[in-house]
Amino acid sequence: MSAASLDSRVGAIRTVALVGPAAAGKTLLLDALLAHAGAIPQPGSIERGSTVSDYDPLERRLGHSLQSSLAHFTHGGIRVHAIDTPGAADFVGQALPALEAADTALVVINAQNGIELMAQRMLGAAAERGLTRLIVVNKIDCPDTDLPGLLAQIREVFGKECLPLNLPAQGAQRVADCFFAASGEADFSSVADAHRALVEQVVEVDAAFVDRYLTDGDVDPRELHAPLEQALREGHLIPVCFCSAKTGAGIGELLSVIELLMPNPAEGNPPPFLEGKGTDPQPYPATPDPAAHVLAHIFKIVADPYLGKMGVLRVHQGRVAKGGLLFVGHARKPIRVGHLFMLQGAKHVDIEEALPGDLCAIAKVDDIAFDAVLHDAQEDEHIYLKPLDFPMPVHGLAISPARRGDEQKLWEVLARLVDEDPCLRIEQAGETHQTLVYGLGELHLRLLLERVRELYKGEVLTEPPRIAYRETISAPAEGHYRHKKQSGGAGQFGEVYLRIEPLERGAGFEFVDAVKGGTIPGQFMPAVEKGVRSALASGAIAGYPLVDLRVVVYDGKHHSVDSKEIAFVTAGRRA
Repeated sequence: MSAASLDSRVGAIRTVALVGPAAAGKTLLLDALLAHAGAIPQPGSIERGSTVSDYDPLERRLGHSLQSSLAHFTHGGIRVHAIDTPGAADFVGQALPALEAADTALVVINAQNGIELMAQRMLGAAAERGLTRLIVVNKIDCPDTDLPGLLAQIREVFGKECLPLNLPAQGAQRVADCFFAASGEADFSSVADAHRALVEQVVEVDAAFVDRYLTDGDVDPRELHAPLEQALREGHLIPVCFCSAKTGAGIGELLSVIELLMPNPAEGNPPPFLEGKGTDPQPYPATPDPAAHVLAHIFKIVADPYLGKMGVLRVHQGRVAKGGLLFVGHARKPIRVGHLFMLQGAKHVDIEEALPGDLCAIAKVDDIAFDAVLHDAQEDEHIYLKPLDFPMPVHGLAISPARRGDEQKLWEVLARLVDEDPCLRIEQAGETHQTLVYGLGELHLRLLLERVRELYKGEVLTEPPRIAYRETISAPAEGHYRHKKQSGGAGQFGEVYLRIEPLERGAGFEFVDAVKGGTIPGQFMPAVEKGVRSALASGAIAGYPLVDLRVVVYDGKHHSVDSKEIAFVTAGRRA
């Protein structure tokens, strides 16, 4: 969509996700932005549990984010949606979906700790989704920081396209702009050199500006909006900003960067929608046009105690209106948008409509699920967003209620929590009769148990998952059994000769009918196999299933009157 045809309301929307490692200060940074924009009176405190985005009682007690949360503000005529995400690797299932909803990834780095693994992981994931990346170095006020060394490390790890938009000044009490200003004082490096590097990096994507730059020696940055957005879109430029959420240094400048330089919904790369069934889906060109068909994506599920199941969504195309009808994926029956609101931490702000780029929530809709696409035209039912690559939950724990008879209630609580976290998994182990929960690590499961106890309102018991062992054989063997039963009336008779042979690991079970001459009629052979399988299921030594073997039935006897299916089941099992 061209800038000329873009709806002005959509052009005034920015959507950002704050991602990065734990203790980088993302939650306080969001509070600082909210306060600077006038959305809250002053920034909150982690210690007092008064931040906007860490509103869950468990988050406040532990002092760090456990789930993604949303906030929004309007400043300078721009509506900014922000998603705060947890930084611990165990909660990456809450952080990654934020990238599906944002146009810009603010990768926050702790100036004291330097580049951590989660920063690399999230910046890489943002690049894969085609998002604009903005690196924010927070906590520049902390002592013993090597900011020049950190900037050099950022460029070494993430690439030479990482260039500072501003630099710390006056002992990190403020920052000096390097894009719009051609000169100035900074604590290190040179504003003039940084300005020159930025302009050169931007004009490289547009041949006309290259010629002007080579002729004139400089280009007014205010003329560079289009090539700047192209450079951001293509990853040719990854800006770096410095700030301190604690002191407020650089917060106003970061807000201006988001408003003036970061992309609106039409300036970023299009979302990776796909259309089609089967193995060959084609890219679908969603457009941020409020007049087009609706395409919205559920990137978060919340089980609200008052509003029930709540779907948090990003509108990518069209206009979602209160009272409107939407289809969920392939469903034939539409849902009605009865409640439509924006989220401000724990608070709900009712709205009448949401435009492309807006983040909002709908409530009291049981038919929605994580990763669902909402649309208002049935011909769009085969459109979906390219799935994220989540890590596999492999850390398991068996869980059961302390009160007998509460198994169903506990299962419902677990299912609700799995709805909210794509990196949680539950299953009922048939062999061990245990309810198993799987997460990304010990911390993930520990916090899951805290939530379970809170929602279940009772004590739960845990233990390691029991191992479902298997038995097998190491050498061939023979078996024979004659089943004969006479009780005055019709009798039972069946006789089976068989041998068992070991197979390669993983081969499973083979049953071979090698009987010659009709000593066991064909209609009784399934009964023999049924008996054999029954014996294998209970094992030979410790009661575990026998696997990786072949059973060959080669002889037997039958009786024209007394042979019955049950007789050959018994003979096969006992042989």
